[in-house]
Amino acid sequence: MVFHSIGTFILVREKRMANSDGRRKEVIAIIGGGISGLLACKYAISKGFDPIVFESESSIGGVWSKTIESTKLQTPKPLYQFSDFPWPDSVTEVFPDQHTVLEYIESYARHFDLVRHIQFNNKVLSLSYEGDGDSSTGEWMSNGKWNVTVQHTPTLSIKVYQVDYVVVCVGRFSQVPNIPEFPENKGPEAFEGKVIHSMDYSKMDSTTATDFVKGKHVAVVGFQKSGLDIAMESSTVNGIERPCTVIIRTPHWNVPDYFPWGFPMAKLYLNRFSELTVHKPGEGLLLYLIATILSPLRWGFSKFVESYIKHKLRLSKHGMVPDHSFLNELSACLISTVPQGFYDRVEEGRLTLKKAKSFGFTKQGIVLEGQAEPIKSDLVILATGFKGIDKLKHIFESPKYQQLIAGSDDSAAVPLYRECIHPQIPQLAIIGFSESIANLYTSEIRCRWLAELLDGKFKLPSVKMMKKDIAEWDKYKKRYSKKYYRKSCIGALHIWHNDQLCKDMGWNPKRKKGLWAEWFEPYGPMDYTGPI
Repeated sequence: MVFHSIGTFILVREKRMANSDGRRKEVIAIIGGGISGLLACKYAISKGFDPIVFESESSIGGVWSKTIESTKLQTPKPLYQFSDFPWPDSVTEVFPDQHTVLEYIESYARHFDLVRHIQFNNKVLSLSYEGDGDSSTGEWMSNGKWNVTVQHTPTLSIKVYQVDYVVVCVGRFSQVPNIPEFPENKGPEAFEGKVIHSMDYSKMDSTTATDFVKGKHVAVVGFQKSGLDIAMESSTVNGIERPCTVIIRTPHWNVPDYFPWGFPMAKLYLNRFSELTVHKPGEGLLLYLIATILSPLRWGFSKFVESYIKHKLRLSKHGMVPDHSFLNELSACLISTVPQGFYDRVEEGRLTLKKAKSFGFTKQGIVLEGQAEPIKSDLVILATGFKGIDKLKHIFESPKYQQLIAGSDDSAAVPLYRECIHPQIPQLAIIGFSESIANLYTSEIRCRWLAELLDGKFKLPSVKMMKKDIAEWDKYKKRYSKKYYRKSCIGALHIWHNDQLCKDMGWNPKRKKGLWAEWFEPYGPMDYTGPI
């Protein structure tokens, strides 16, 4: 390792010895020590690399290291596990709590000795590229270098690491909160109470969070997972005396469980047959005709699930029936699990639901669109999500790279080939930003794909072909997410996506034994333990 002073900075050029077979092993920097970062590290090591992982916090786990106390796993446990490190038998819950999930992730890191590669409390400030490769006809595999500017947060000292490849695993649900815009004099500055984002609440331990909401009239803005969990915690603390108000712009098909009318939802959406009902990116004429013919079945699956959710959660009674289909929700990766007893607390009076397309603040609290009287509040918690695209693009010093990451429209969908790399940004991958129903599951196979690519097992197609593939996937996302298209998500096409990765790697995409199992049994992480 060679250090060169650059003013107040230090340039670190990493050097590695060649393998015994003479092959040079390039230096890989991984940004983020969450699930995707750990997986990228593990599979890079498996190919003989010695990666450096920069983690801005003092521990691993990403969003699981700092989240709301009552949060549980949103995906059934069998779909959320490492293919070569299953859940221990001692974990019997289908939806483990936050502490159990974090312990599982930490055990994985210890088992594969990943922690020694991680530099904690090291925040990546910026990335800059030296070399060619960013033209429309350039090669992703180039001969340039990435300069990774890193700040050691306890000392504020800065180093610049020069590496061959960068894997960005910063995720999309942290650091840059999405704060709604308000007209002049109708924002939080007009409010006499306190306004925070759910990100700040999630950093509190259980005792601090309880004391923070205790005795207050709390309003939670948002109806996704964080909003639901915070509302439940507030209603537990304050009861019916000070009910928690939940402000909802868009009702969602949040699920009570994954067994509509006793039938496993995975058999409706996570097997090969179910994907025959969906028009797929790059499909041929035969698959197009099959998806068209089976479209009534696709509609029936969605209505079957919707009828169960409406019945189980009494959505009509509460005026909370969405105006979009469950398939739209699934395809946009907007599915959340409703905390047990949520609507019971609505009927008890501990939770109050208010729908409004927009809102503003007064001295006393929140004023909803179309209403004159404010909702009296002492504390407003904005569970309004994150600006993941902003966090991602501003890592790059180059305005051109920032523009490439942002894409050509105002959505939050990053244009990535195989949901991993941008064709015009050389020697860099982004893992964990594109979502799915089970993010660990998809991050793992993408990290394996990337490791095989870096190891030279296959080559990428031309930039033109990669852009064409990205456009086809984008067309699919817009078709099935409809007006909720707003982010990178493979939604209801896990198997089709994984098939493409398997074919690239030279794996057999058909992973199950027997024709019935191949077409009708759900696919999951354990189907991708290795090549067959």
